[in-house]
Amino acid sequence: MKKNLIGIVLVFSISYSSFAQWQQCIGSENLDVQAVHVAGNFGFFGGASGIYRSLDESATYTFSNSGNDAVGPTRGITSDGTYIYTCTSQGVFRSSDSGQNWISKSNGLTQLLGHGIISTENKIFLSTLSGVFKSTANGDNWTAAGMVGIDSRSICSMQDSMLFVGTQGSGIFKSIDDGQNWTAVSAGITSVNFRAIQAEGNTVFAGGQNGTGVYRSLDYGATWTLLTSGIASSSYRGFASNNNLIVAGSFTDGVFYSIDNGDNWTQINQGLLDLNVFDLEINNNYIIAGTHSRGVFRFPLSSIVLSLPTSELSLSVVSISPNPSSDVFNISFNQAIVGKTTVRVMNLAGQVIESVELGELEGAKTISIDAGKWANGTYVLELSNNGTTSNDLKIVKK
Repeated sequence: MKKNLIGIVLVFSISYSSFAQWQQCIGSENLDVQAVHVAGNFGFFGGASGIYRSLDESATYTFSNSGNDAVGPTRGITSDGTYIYTCTSQGVFRSSDSGQNWISKSNGLTQLLGHGIISTENKIFLSTLSGVFKSTANGDNWTAAGMVGIDSRSICSMQDSMLFVGTQGSGIFKSIDDGQNWTAVSAGITSVNFRAIQAEGNTVFAGGQNGTGVYRSLDYGATWTLLTSGIASSSYRGFASNNNLIVAGSFTDGVFYSIDNGDNWTQINQGLLDLNVFDLEINNNYIIAGTHSRGVFRFPLSSIVLSLPTSELSLSVVSISPNPSSDVFNISFNQAIVGKTTVRVMNLAGQVIESVELGELEGAKTISIDAGKWANGTYVLELSNNGTTSNDLKIVKK
């Protein structure tokens, strides 16, 4: 008889994150870090002394501040595939050589003190002490983009078409027209200060002030809920996310992660020498944390993936062989499944490497996936059927 897999039955599994720990990144020790960023094969962090660059997944950093602000801190970093950008106390700086050299790009800025900078499709947005600015020319020129006179501390975009800004003293604002108009969105919010904001898919996360915590909106900012399951009440200053998880960094309690879109959280602080976390980022294999006084740390993503729960949908897979494999994975299903079934393979950064549409399974079936061109490493096998998604199976390319 065919089985309609609509609900997910969760089975508790061993969490391996408790055995892993943070590693301090060489070259960052005892530094005040205010921003971290990953651009391709390069990692960056900025802070009180300028900007640093890594070529080895943040294992080591070297000072790379030639031409960048040498007066005040580097508070934000972003990239657009061609350039790397920093926002500082002296405006915006841009690098065309992967962070080796920087030039000032502040033409049109009436406020140089920047707090956050992001790249969307063909645009760069900057949040500053007195509003938001926009560039459509890779930072060569800037124009005002609203929020005039409002201390705009954090900024993010949702699906490249919707902007959210967290402020100091005025709550959260949203724009759907590239900053021409802004609307306050505060239903369910008691905090007025927001130092961090992050969008992932259709969800927005915002870090409130001390005594509140992480807020979540599932309806494009119309309403917000304070998240409390497993996460501390604190001020939050940094987020990072991919398709598999959301990570939050607090002012006093270190780092928390969630694999169910914020419903439940787990604290991961072993080896983290400073629990005052200013920013977070995720590369292909690590969570990167920038701290207030002890520099940058990294935590292996593989430890997070191992703690994902097992679902009934995954139990329809009877075997994956060989695993590990150097070329082909054979995935065998042990039963018929009603409705279209999709198999996706993702790396630990949440990027889709392979996608196969199976349609409806009439009975037991084996499919083969060619992994010959994949990079060696651990991958997540995601199964989707009738609105249910399971991503608790792992395969290893060697």
